[in-house]
Amino acid sequence: MAESELARDVESVLAVDPDAFDERVREDAAVIKEEIEAGTFDNPQAIVGLEYEFYGVADDGSLARIPRRVLEFVGFEKELGLHNAEMTASPQPLNEYGLAAQESEVRARLEAAAEPMDAEGLHLVSDAMWTIPPEGETAREYLTDSVNDDGVEIATNMSASTRYHAMANTDRPASMGIDAPHVSLDADTVMPEALITSIQPHYQVPQAVDLPTYFRYAVRLAGPLLALGVNSPFYPPDLYDADATPEAILADGHDEGRIDVFEDVLNVPGKSEKVRFPRDLDSVQDAVDAVVADATVVPMPPTSVASGGRFDDEFAHFRMKHGTFWRWVRPVFGGASKESANARIEFRPLPGQPTVRDTMAFQALLAGALEAMVARDHPLYDLPWETARENFYAAVRDGSDAEITYRGVDGETTDADEMYADLFEQAEAGLRSRGLDEEAAAKYLWPLRQRARHGVTPADWKRERVRENLDDGASFENAVYDMQYDYLEYQRDTLITGSFADWTGRGEELEAETHRSNRRG
Repeated sequence: MAESELARDVESVLAVDPDAFDERVREDAAVIKEEIEAGTFDNPQAIVGLEYEFYGVADDGSLARIPRRVLEFVGFEKELGLHNAEMTASPQPLNEYGLAAQESEVRARLEAAAEPMDAEGLHLVSDAMWTIPPEGETAREYLTDSVNDDGVEIATNMSASTRYHAMANTDRPASMGIDAPHVSLDADTVMPEALITSIQPHYQVPQAVDLPTYFRYAVRLAGPLLALGVNSPFYPPDLYDADATPEAILADGHDEGRIDVFEDVLNVPGKSEKVRFPRDLDSVQDAVDAVVADATVVPMPPTSVASGGRFDDEFAHFRMKHGTFWRWVRPVFGGASKESANARIEFRPLPGQPTVRDTMAFQALLAGALEAMVARDHPLYDLPWETARENFYAAVRDGSDAEITYRGVDGETTDADEMYADLFEQAEAGLRSRGLDEEAAAKYLWPLRQRARHGVTPADWKRERVRENLDDGASFENAVYDMQYDYLEYQRDTLITGSFADWTGRGEELEAETHRSNRRG
């Protein structure tokens, strides 16, 4: 019998009959379909939400475990690793005041977190993958350290979530390792996933029956948006193979290694693709059925399934299974009450961004584009799914240099300038249709217009810093660490009030000139 309470909880999960659990999931799915027919998941208009992940660092830039009491004090939630923190912003109507309220909330909560974090000598970092391990530890040690409690494997540095720990102990475990260009790591738990952090915009569709249409567009936007947002070209240096040269790492590494980590850790080669690029949906009922048909990883016991009086507790087993329905774009059904119930799209390809303003730019770009493209029957709808998938993984590999095939109002193109010109036009039109004036819409989208115009992403910025450091004679480890120190310093100055454009010398003065030129034009 396991000694710790956590290990005993894992044992209780392992004792659950998966067939009985799946039967409850099917029953829950029937409830959801009935509520869809009744219009329960419909909304008067689109609503946007945001999940925003961070990791903690010490004053010297090394990864740091965040005391749980600090997270609770400032309203953040725990995530996979002890160094992680997640903010879930309040859903807001997609209009000028809703976007402003969401941005203000994010800034306010980060500002509130600064003092208690600072008292611990800690800082919250918005990034895609940390590269400096905790003081006195290697990244490999931190990610693989675990103990065996009477046959139950428990990750030492993982949050005390039964579901996370149970994943390493089922008879259908994840790969729990990383096999990326010049990087290899084997672990006994899913803790290597704690390398990565992301932002996840949510878009609640007005009518649930239209979810498949919005979803189809979101799937085809995944590649173009990720190509602008890539931010994880480097792993912690001690994870690289001993014979890997800096030149090979720079030449072969992917711009968004975060995608590789999530897929490598949770998929089993040749057996399962739990994490994958999603298929299109033919109907909103298909969205429900996709979750039901997905392989069950962790069948939670009845006592673990929520029963707090929320509306979506009526389909709590389905909701629990949805937690391991890992797709880069996925449908969600939920709501604390019938009045707030919604069918939404959770957009998961995007890594953590350098600043709040860049994060909100992605929120506005996605929501605005979905609004306009659905309303206008935009031809991106007809881009083949296979092409959309190729676009996505091209963006993972090459970021802003990826060759992406796009279908716009003037036909199919692989010209990035043409693609982004059309994409931003659609997004701005969508935002204006929701009441934003021309200046407000342009202001939200401006940080990403600059990336598209100049072809500079956070991944490009990181690569250039590492190359410069290597040229100055630094070892690869020091080159990466110095780059990360620079990232942290820039972010401390700009996270709440600046943008990534400030990092590249294209800040407020250029923005003001751009707005003047637009008005003259």
